[in-house]
Amino acid sequence: MEIIKTLGLFTITAVAEIIGCYLPYLWLKQGQSIWLLIPAAISLGAFAWLLTLHPQAAGRVYAAYGGVYVSVALLWLWAVESIRPTVTDWVGVGIILIGMTIIMFGHRHA
Repeated sequence: MEIIKTLGLFTITAVAEIIGCYLPYLWLKQGQSIWLLIPAAISLGAFAWLLTLHPQAAGRVYAAYGGVYVSVALLWLWAVESIRPTVTDWVGVGIILIGMTIIMFGHRHA
């Protein structure tokens, strides 16, 4: 159950970070409203807060979170930007998730 909770929290955290970065991108690169910066700032604040909810050491959390972030970013690419990830994208995500699992759940208590 801890694994499911951790992955769920990482996924929500990744979505918050991606939204917080994607909205300014829309403003800067696609000429959309500057008002997008308000929800972007809120989303990035939520991202930072969500990272604090993990019981692990911060460095370990950030390292393992990166694996989920990459996975969610590829899903975002597909769902929001309508760009289908390639086979090598999926293979890379698989390798990253294996590494993330080793980092998060293979640690020794110090």
